[in-house]
Amino acid sequence: MPYARRTVVFAVFVGLAALAAAVLYRVLGTVIFAATVAYVLAPVYRRLESRVPAWWAAAGTATLAAVAVLVPALALVNLLYTRSADLVAFVGALPSMFTLAAAGFTYTVDLSALTPTLVAAIRGLAVAVAAALPALGVKLTLFGVLLFGLLMAHERAEAAVLAAVPLRFHDVVDALAHRTKDTLYAIYVLQAVTGVATALVAIPVFWALGYDYFLLLAAVCGVLQFLPIVGPSIVVATLALYRVSVGDVAGAVLVAVLAGALVAWLPDPLIRPRLSRRTANLPGSLYFVGFTGGILTLGPIGVIAGPLVVALLVESVHLLAEEERTRRA
Repeated sequence: MPYARRTVVFAVFVGLAALAAAVLYRVLGTVIFAATVAYVLAPVYRRLESRVPAWWAAAGTATLAAVAVLVPALALVNLLYTRSADLVAFVGALPSMFTLAAAGFTYTVDLSALTPTLVAAIRGLAVAVAAALPALGVKLTLFGVLLFGLLMAHERAEAAVLAAVPLRFHDVVDALAHRTKDTLYAIYVLQAVTGVATALVAIPVFWALGYDYFLLLAAVCGVLQFLPIVGPSIVVATLALYRVSVGDVAGAVLVAVLAGALVAWLPDPLIRPRLSRRTANLPGSLYFVGFTGGILTLGPIGVIAGPLVVALLVESVHLLAEEERTRRA
């Protein structure tokens, strides 16, 4: 009977969770984002709580997180919006076609149909960004309120989860919790620090290479650090191809070598080994699958949810393998 009652209660929980997800669909991404950030910032909250009252510790941690999210987001939105005219001029200045020649072979690339499409996309992006600002403000407020509440109640929530799980499965919950913590650390802390370092390195590099919009390029390179495997190489390759298209082969080589080494390559070996002790050690190919599948399925929140789901799947495979090994022994 106790197990039957537990099954009924669990079914009620699952049903209400599905109903809440359906009703709160528009802000579900914000809720997931706040929950994962609270999970990562729980140690910061506990450290502050040892010095100040819990309310002030939660408020300070939530404010710190909101500023950390708001400042780079507003900076990037401002750059994209204010520099949209420059981007349109840059795309409009591209030649309608250019010829690549190597080892006696030539290949002509026709850009006449691509240029109007890019111009329309840039203008549409600027309008969409301006239109989305009020909704983003509401979601940021919701993020702060949720983060504050989750930090205040995270210990009770953890205790409730453990109380609902039979004792013999606590090791499974513990393993999944550790994998979640390590994965979120890798996504937020490691990727964010690497992105900031990339942007800071890219500013003087693109300025020295003579680009007027070096701040925008640096910001885009920093954001692209969240894109696994390719990352800022997309920007470097695009700039190099542009140099080739206007006949500046030496400039293309300079961009490819200098920006490729300092912006696309250097931040990874410089930052990651120093912060990788607490990462989930998820292979790059699986991280890419999670990132791509998550963002195509869930939108922006998929950047976090996709790799996290893949990491938990990998951990569950490890747990199954360990169970089978124990059974055979």
